[in-house]
Amino acid sequence: MPLITAHLSISLDGFVAGPEQSEQNPIGIGGMELHRWHIGEPGSDADRRMSDRVMAPRGAYVMGRNMFGPVRGDWGDSDWRGWWGDEPPYHAPVFVLTHHPREPIPMAGGTTFYFVDDFDSAVKQAVAAAGDQTVTIAGGASAVRQGLQRGIVDEIMLNHIPIVLGGGERLFDGVPRLKAEPIEVAASPLATHVVYRIERT
Repeated sequence: MPLITAHLSISLDGFVAGPEQSEQNPIGIGGMELHRWHIGEPGSDADRRMSDRVMAPRGAYVMGRNMFGPVRGDWGDSDWRGWWGDEPPYHAPVFVLTHHPREPIPMAGGTTFYFVDDFDSAVKQAVAAAGDQTVTIAGGASAVRQGLQRGIVDEIMLNHIPIVLGGGERLFDGVPRLKAEPIEVAASPLATHVVYRIERT
């Protein structure tokens, strides 16, 4: 069984996306503040090191539909292919959770998006595709939460951002009791990065 990891940036009040998510604000009002350490800022050595860790090669990914894009419901005639342009940064199979079937989308650089209607099936397919490489649940909150609820996440990196969003989408709602051991910590003015090993209780 490969290592299963997850990573999310999280506000001081526990939100990984701000309120009122939309195509104009895909991670909610104020949500981009959670990612300044990783996108669009020079950053510190700690930020760059953790960004490199996030972007390190993986065997496969699982991703929620909201992270893949803003289209809701049936795909209809949408030709949406993700936020990342012609060559997404994943370079591996990505299993996108959705109740609406869609043909796989092969992209440049080795990424193929597969559309799966069940979390457990998506994880099973990701594990099979990854072989002995790491599987990462890339987000958003609902996908990572399902992994935590099922007790399958071995490690999670949380980038703790010094802001309060006041609303939005929480990560830990509905997650049963768990303990996490910090195994790596790095800090900058933009974020405190903590890699936790999940302890089963």
